Amino acid sequence: KLNGVTMAELMIDIEHIIYSGTKLNMDYYIKKVMEQDRIEEIYDYFMGAESDDLTEAEKELGDEYTREELQLIRAKFISEVAN
Repeated sequence: KLNGVTMAELMIDIEHIIYSGTKLNMDYYIKKVMEQDRIEEIYDYFMGAESDDLTEAEKELGDEYTREELQLIRAKFISEVAN
């Protein structure tokens, strides 16, 4: 928890911001908590995926990545590509 907010709650807020069309640069944080090759693999998955559905991403990528990692990179992807 950070200032009484869980990561799950923070991700919901971040997703609302991004889906509203606002670009959000989270690279500093992402690079701090994830290795570059993991970031690239998830990002590449979303580049080729038919949807940004997390459940589908979990099925495709297996249990090698946490849901939090998938959410972070999906948010980065949407912010950079879709907005």
